[in-house]
Amino acid sequence: MNERSPRDDARAAAAERYRAVRALSERLAEPLSAEDQGLQSMPDASPTRWHLAHTSWFFEALLLAPLQPGYAVFDPRFHYFFNSYYESLGPRQARPQRGLISRPGSDEIRRYRAHVDAAVQRLVAGGDAATWAAAAPLLELGLNHEQQHQELILTDIKHALAQNAFDPAYRAAPAASASPAAAAPAVAWCDFAGGEVAVGDAGAGFAYDNERPRHAVLLRPYRLASRPVTCGEYLDFIDDGGYARAALWLSDGWTLAGEQRGQAPLYWRREADGSWSEFTLHGRRPLDPAAPVCHVSFYEAAAYAAWAGARLPTEFEWEAAVADLPVAGRWLDADVLRPLPATPGPGLRQAFGDVWEWTRSAYDPYPGFQPLTGAAAEYNGKFMVGQLVLRGGSCASPAGHLRASYRNFFPPAARWQFSGIRLARDA
Repeated sequence: MNERSPRDDARAAAAERYRAVRALSERLAEPLSAEDQGLQSMPDASPTRWHLAHTSWFFEALLLAPLQPGYAVFDPRFHYFFNSYYESLGPRQARPQRGLISRPGSDEIRRYRAHVDAAVQRLVAGGDAATWAAAAPLLELGLNHEQQHQELILTDIKHALAQNAFDPAYRAAPAASASPAAAAPAVAWCDFAGGEVAVGDAGAGFAYDNERPRHAVLLRPYRLASRPVTCGEYLDFIDDGGYARAALWLSDGWTLAGEQRGQAPLYWRREADGSWSEFTLHGRRPLDPAAPVCHVSFYEAAAYAAWAGARLPTEFEWEAAVADLPVAGRWLDADVLRPLPATPGPGLRQAFGDVWEWTRSAYDPYPGFQPLTGAAAEYNGKFMVGQLVLRGGSCASPAGHLRASYRNFFPPAARWQFSGIRLARDA
């Protein structure tokens, strides 16, 4: 009787995880027509079929070509079309022009994904011990990379569909989701002692290089709101003239709000009867005052915090506060593609899932930061300027992808992600 070795079990688990992650990407594209999948509504977003191809290119360029002898690329032209920003790997289609790639079409991209999938499974099953030792971390990086793009598939297509005057739904909402929302629990303040705390990846399991090394930071005593700010609370800010009060705004945000004539979060609309609606992945629907506000920029979050007599937390305050909480929340679910009201209970609510939470921390390297080696060195480090950190994940984040040390980052004006607000105060 043959017994499986731990190495065989690790390979089998990797092969199954690969199949599951790749299948989810395909399911996210299923509700979309070929025309939908080619839309690029702004330079920061990408077409769905570009995401599907780019994630395959990532495995081909960083895993298969270097490590699988005799690997035949599906089409040499794809290296130009679907490289995102890897300077070391050659020229590429400019990001704002990804929507011009009408060929290859969706059918050919599906064949490309199948070609890459078959090759990855052969590498996992047949590579020798040395090859597997080199391949395993790159495979895990590629799967986490694809999970990031799964969230981007949803946020990018939401922005694209929102440009349509008829508010088409990405996916029809289940009947149960039409029931009235429960009121949000009253906000409370949770106290934290501060002091010297350890932050960053603790070393167990996968983490990105930007989460390392783990190190100590000194925090003053602070308080965090028990839940994120709701749409109803943000409406109070709007009704109180929050967008017209320069004293509440950072200078760049005030200028940008004026240029964009922004008077509400992205996707909100005041209807003829004075009520508010919000465009969602299930189409346009009445604004839920109990749900967390989302699709706000850092500038809007900071202005709201100033209006509320509070501030935004630092990323280290946030991480220290959630250190002992389970990484559990409302993640990507085809039936619930929007943040929902908090449930009653003690302590911090909705720390994970529902909405990403802006922090007051610049996206800087940790002391002693070392990027990954090879082409993967370009994954995070070169973006460590002009960005702000968000924490916690959202309703579009795949389950199992997040952890307490996870650092998301966007420019302060970005609004198309599921970004929300949790308030902080000095204790």
